[in-house]
Amino acid sequence: MLFRASAKTIAARALDSSLYLHLTEQFSHLHGYQPSPSEARSWERSIPTLTAALNDAGLGDVEVMLEYALPMNSKRADAVLAGVHPRTGAPSYVVVELKQWSDVVPDEDDPVLCHVVSYAQPVLNPIEQVRRYCEYLVNFNGAVADHPERVGGVAFLHNATEFDVGALREIESGEWGQLFAGDSRGGFIDYLRARLSPAHPGAAAADALLAGKTVPSTQLMAVAAQEVREREQFVLLDEQQVAYRKVLNAVRRAQRSDHKEVVVITGGPGTGKSVIALSLLGELYRQGVPALHATGSQSFTKTMRKVAGARKREVQDLFKYFNSFMTTEKNSLDVLVCDEAHRIRETSANRYTPAARRTGKRQIDELMDVAKVPVFLLDEHQVVRPGEMGTVEDIRAAAARRGLNCPVVRLESQFRCGGSDAYLRWVVRLLGLEPGGPVVWDPDDRMQLLLADSPEEMESFLDGRRGRGYSARMSAGYCWPWSPEPKPGQPLPADVRIGDWARPWNLRGERSVSGAPPSALWATDPAGFGQVGCVYTAQGFEYDWSGVIIGPDLVWRGDRWVTDRTASKDPVFKRSTPDADVDRLIRNTYKVLLTRGMVGTVVYSTDPETQEKLRELVGTERRVTVLA
Repeated sequence: MLFRASAKTIAARALDSSLYLHLTEQFSHLHGYQPSPSEARSWERSIPTLTAALNDAGLGDVEVMLEYALPMNSKRADAVLAGVHPRTGAPSYVVVELKQWSDVVPDEDDPVLCHVVSYAQPVLNPIEQVRRYCEYLVNFNGAVADHPERVGGVAFLHNATEFDVGALREIESGEWGQLFAGDSRGGFIDYLRARLSPAHPGAAAADALLAGKTVPSTQLMAVAAQEVREREQFVLLDEQQVAYRKVLNAVRRAQRSDHKEVVVITGGPGTGKSVIALSLLGELYRQGVPALHATGSQSFTKTMRKVAGARKREVQDLFKYFNSFMTTEKNSLDVLVCDEAHRIRETSANRYTPAARRTGKRQIDELMDVAKVPVFLLDEHQVVRPGEMGTVEDIRAAAARRGLNCPVVRLESQFRCGGSDAYLRWVVRLLGLEPGGPVVWDPDDRMQLLLADSPEEMESFLDGRRGRGYSARMSAGYCWPWSPEPKPGQPLPADVRIGDWARPWNLRGERSVSGAPPSALWATDPAGFGQVGCVYTAQGFEYDWSGVIIGPDLVWRGDRWVTDRTASKDPVFKRSTPDADVDRLIRNTYKVLLTRGMVGTVVYSTDPETQEKLRELVGTERRVTVLA
C-alpha cells in the first residue's frame, strides 16, 4: 500500500500535488525504481475522480487505501475503501479498479478479455479483474475470510460512457463485479452509499483488514479438498506412507502443544515426492488445516496448478513460489509444503525486488519461519543452477539454529523410468555421481535404453513412438545460444544446430508462438515435440520416451568425463562460479535429462569419442536404426 487516509484528506492533498509526490516517493522506495509516466498520470487523473465521488456521497470519512497490495502476491488494487455497512453495522470494504479507458470492446471469442486501443495485447475485462481481486482477498485475508459479504468490487471507467462499456457487462458478477462509466456516476455514488455509511469513520475497519492474518480461508480449503480428492489417482506405498504420516503427526503435535517441527522428505526422480505433496494438501484441506504448496519452478508450479485446480481456478492460488513469503508473518501457516526444495535459492531477492522487501534474509529461513510445520521434498542430485541451496544439510542446519526437530525420510522405491532401479543406478554411475565408474547397461524388463547415431535418427525414432500413441520429447545440454523469441507469426529460430540438423529451443515466455506452447507447458503439451527442451523446462516432468543430446560441455576423454565450461551457453554460470560447482551442475543437468523417460531413453553425443564410449556402454545392438 502506498498511502492511506480518509477520502476528504486525500482530496485535499491531491489539490496541492503533495499526494502525488508522496505516492512517487513511496513507490520508488518499495519497488526500487520510479513509477512509469503512465502510472503517475493515472494517479493524477483517477484518484481525484474517486475521492470527489466519495465526498459527494457524504463519505468523506471513509478510509481509502491506495495501491493496496494483495497478500503473498505482486498484484495491487488501485484502491480499497474501508468503512461501516449502513444496514448491518459490520466492517465493509470496496475494492476499486480505476480505468481511464474510453474506447474498449470485449473480445469476440472470450468476453473475459477485452481490447483497448492503447494496448497491443488483449487485457482482462475490468469486471473480471476486480472480481478476482475480491475473491483473492477473501481467500487469503483472515479479516474477511469468513465474511465474504463484507467485500464488494467495482470498476469505474470514468472517461467512458455507458455506450462504450455496455458490451463488457456480459460477464457481470454480482457484488464483486460491478461496473460504472463516467455518465453513470450517480449509480456509482448510489452503490458506494449502499455499502458504506456516512455516519462512521472507516479507520477501524481499515486497521482490521490490514491486521487480518494471511491464511487460506476455510471455504477455499474445502473447495481444494474436494478438487484434490477427485483427482487422486494414487496409493502411497511403504516409505511414501511413512513420510505422509510423519507430516500429519507433526501437524497434530503442533496443534496440541504450540509445537514447531521441520520434516524433510528426500528421494530420487519418480519416488513420489509430488504425489506425497498433493496427498498431504488434500488431507490437510479436508481437516481444515491452513496449508500452502510452494516451489521454485515456474513450469512446475503452473503444472501443479493445472493438475489440482483446472476446474476450480481459485484453487490455483494455493500453489505459490518460494519467493512469495518475504514479508509474510512468522508461523502464519500451519503447514508449508516445499516441493522441489532442491531449487531453494540463497535469497528470495532479485534485481526486480523492491528495496523495502530486501531483508537480507536467506530464503530457507523465510520458508522455515512462515509455517509451524515446514515440509521440504527434494532430490539433491537435481541441483542444476549456481545459488540453489536446497540440501538436507542446509535444511538441518537451519532447523538446528532454531532448536527444531528435523526428521528425514528417505524414499527408495521409484516410479519413474519404468520403475527401473537398475537404470537409475546406471545413470548415476555413468555420470560419476556415485563411485565405481560407468558400467555396461544390462537390460531389464522395465526400461529401454537406446543409442542414436545422429539427431535425425533420434527425432525420427521418437516421432515414430508418438505415432503409436506414446508421448516423447527431445532435450539437450545448454550448449547452443538461445535467440530472442520472434514476433507472432514468425518462425522460431533454429538455435540447436548439429551438422545439417537444426531445431529451436523450447519457448521461454508465457505465450504460444508459431504453434509452440509456452515454456511452462513444453513438457505436457503435445505441441512441445519439435522444440528441444532445456533442463529448466524438463525438470519435474516426465514423458514416455526421452531423447537426450549430450553436448560438448560433457565429453569422455581417456578414462573419465571432462566438463568444458566454455562449451556451456547457460547464462547462470558466471565467471565467479567455481569450476568444481560447474562440473557438478553440468553432471546433475544430464542426470535430470536422462531420467525423464517412463518407457525408454534415446541418447546421442555430439562428440565422437563420447559417442564411442556410449556405444560401448549401451551396446551396438541397441541402436535406434535397428529397433525403430
